[in-house]
Amino acid sequence: LGLPVRFEIGPGQQNDMAPACGLVTGLASGKVIADRAYDANSLHDTILDEGGQPVIPPRRHRKYQHSYDKIAYRQRWGIEGFFAKLKQWRRIATRYDKLAATFLGFVKLVSIMLWLK
Repeated sequence: LGLPVRFEIGPGQQNDMAPACGLVTGLASGKVIADRAYDANSLHDTILDEGGQPVIPPRRHRKYQHSYDKIAYRQRWGIEGFFAKLKQWRRIATRYDKLAATFLGFVKLVSIMLWLK
């Protein structure tokens, strides 16, 4: 439904793919939807080991262009919608907090409020 299950915050210079395998590990899920930036063999293997199905389009430079469920990929708007709702909160959109722990706390607080809606 596009609502968050786990969060991890990292340094600004780190790419989003680095913590992705750790976030998926231990979650039972049917399909894991992500965009092209998350197309990596390690993430695919982690999702398959957890019993899920990766719905990630292949990057253009891959020699082997694997298939993915294009109909399920259309549901990615739910994830993007969560980030749009998250940015409606001014404190999160402008990142006033200097400490990462404080910022993550407010992101979790807003996420709880969205879960309760």
